[in-house]
Amino acid sequence: MTERHYLEAALPGADQFDVYTGNANPELARMICRYLGIDLGRSEVFEFSNENIFVRIIDNAREKDVFLIQPTSRPVNKSIMELLIMIDAFKRASAGRITAVVPYYGYGRSDKKDQPRVPITARLIADMMTVAGANRLLTVDLHQGQIQGFFNIPVDELTAVHLLSGHFRQKMIENLVVVTDLGFAKRARTFAELLDAPLAIVEKRRIGNQDRAEVLNVIGDVRGKRAIIVDDEIDTGGTLIQIVNALEREGVTEMYACATHAVLSDPAVERIANSALAEVVVTDSIPIPPEKRGSKIKVISLAPLIAEAIVRIHRGQSVGALFTSEVQFTQEMLLWDVDSAADRKMVGGSGRPAARPAEDDIEDEDEATGG
Repeated sequence: MTERHYLEAALPGADQFDVYTGNANPELARMICRYLGIDLGRSEVFEFSNENIFVRIIDNAREKDVFLIQPTSRPVNKSIMELLIMIDAFKRASAGRITAVVPYYGYGRSDKKDQPRVPITARLIADMMTVAGANRLLTVDLHQGQIQGFFNIPVDELTAVHLLSGHFRQKMIENLVVVTDLGFAKRARTFAELLDAPLAIVEKRRIGNQDRAEVLNVIGDVRGKRAIIVDDEIDTGGTLIQIVNALEREGVTEMYACATHAVLSDPAVERIANSALAEVVVTDSIPIPPEKRGSKIKVISLAPLIAEAIVRIHRGQSVGALFTSEVQFTQEMLLWDVDSAADRKMVGGSGRPAARPAEDDIEDEDEATGG
């Protein structure tokens, strides 16, 4: 028996990972598992009549590498409590490592004291997750990057920018300009570079604690162009429609919008349907019920992106390599069909799926083989 086989026999959980979900977005969790070619971990998560949440992990989790899929979306507070209680349950079940996979980080906009005597709730949620027992966080497009610093555990922040830009690249839209606000400008610049388009900035001002903002100015040349409005989330759609109206006044001929997180609080769907927008592209980081999927709303799945990140984290490979020269991979993720995922090949003695090699991994292999 080789040393590796001996270790696998002695430590049966050492090269295994399991994926579980709460009730926030079970469909996304099932799609991730379908992409990976594994079964979703079995658990019970429900609410008693007194609103207390009960969690029971059915499968053996001892020394397993556990990935828990749970966006903190509507109902936000219940989703957060489910996440915390599930993390605690896995900790007490002696899981080897617990990664909280939170595609949408609720309370992300409460990331600073912008008024006297207000909390920084984004930091509070980070502390609660850490105290509950999470060893790592995997998330997608935080409202602000500095939220990573609220955690004392490793944080991997994915971005949907490459997926969203890939969708519009397929449309081959000419005379294009990318429009965003200052808060999302850095990631929007990447979006614009991927489409080889200029970037325009919208200056806006949020009004008190009301869930709306006032658009003050459009900075950049947009007249006579087709615009793609890019942001991290669409909530009530008020700001989005104000930007649309401002761009119309500036002479934009055609408009699209995209965002990672489709919160779509009322009356967002109605506003989008009645707007001049040709299409709004979002991801499934938050579950979108059928009644909110209007004719203008296109949903792209994050399942392949999150699944690839899970495999890389489990194997200690680079997650950042997903966003380097992965243009072809992005196209594969866009074309991925959940119905054909069952044919995905499994490799390795542990039955785990093969991750795409990172650039630095390929270079290391070339050096070792003299290639």
